Amino acid sequence: FDLIDGRSTEQPSAGLLTPAEQDRAAARFLGRTDRLGRTGTRVPTLTNRAIGARAGSLVRRAVALVTGASAVRLHPAYASQRFSVWFARRPKVTLARAVRTVTVYPTCLVEYQQPGIGHDLVKVYERNGIECEVSGAGCCGAPSLHAGDIERFREIAERNVERLAAEIRGGGDVVVPQPSCGYVLKHDYRHHVPGDDAAHVARHTFDAAEYLVDVHRSGDTALDTDFDGSTFGRITYHAPCHLRAQGTGLRSRDLLRLTGARVTVVQACSGIDGLWGLRAGVEEESGPVGDRLVEQIDRAGGDVVAGDCHLSNLVIAERTGELPLHPVQVVARAYGIAPERR
Repeated sequence: FDLIDGRSTEQPSAGLLTPAEQDRAAARFLGRTDRLGRTGTRVPTLTNRAIGARAGSLVRRAVALVTGASAVRLHPAYASQRFSVWFARRPKVTLARAVRTVTVYPTCLVEYQQPGIGHDLVKVYERNGIECEVSGAGCCGAPSLHAGDIERFREIAERNVERLAAEIRGGGDVVVPQPSCGYVLKHDYRHHVPGDDAAHVARHTFDAAEYLVDVHRSGDTALDTDFDGSTFGRITYHAPCHLRAQGTGLRSRDLLRLTGARVTVVQACSGIDGLWGLRAGVEEESGPVGDRLVEQIDRAGGDVVAGDCHLSNLVIAERTGELPLHPVQVVARAYGIAPERR
């Protein structure tokens, strides 16, 4: 555990973790998302081989013993290039007519594990005259908050609010492609960070699809609806819990409908609950919840599944073998924007 947070942890004499110790270890380990992300993207082949080993295998059980992470659940793999690195290295894009400017808060999942979502988000936004920058703020702190480590969460929140508020004052809004993180910025920061900046950040933070639909409906702007790429006739859209809790309506569904698709909405919980569902010892509780979600998806019978929450999408992939697309990725494919080679 010295590698996790610089502090040693007393071990039981048998060398195994008690349930309480295992829970604390998982919260500490999984909660250091930036540290894990930086390490994982430096040596992705080695890291992914360990976390992607056969469920229940000796390697996975050893990882679970040390970290408290589940030895049988599907964990997100690490990318070979971080999203922010891709953005910094890409050729400078000059828009003919910029209608908006945004700061993309990529979240740990897009920054370290699913940068393709960020690639497509930037390209879809730029196609619609929205200039993009990338936030310098780190992990939103949700893992610490959900684990009950309020002191650590407040430290993270105060740093991020200061950074995000400065970026917003520099021009533009903040867009977030992961609902749980967006909820933290919009709601939780206001309750834990004193002063006006947290409320200012909340007012200027938007879900990625929410922002696009608002641009389309604003009256003076509209999205490009010339979809000459790959479209789907029927889309099953999973509306994740943290997005519905934001109270903005089903904007991702509305965005998907612009491509001409018939969209069936599934609102069942995935049972992932932030990172809780990835911990060891909770599989019997979280697993059946995910099973019910997939049953509803199967009944919907769409040509493709779309969902905003990558953690929920992992649950679906774990049970179906197919990773759902983020709504902005569906739009990117409809525009004919090809995925970046990794």
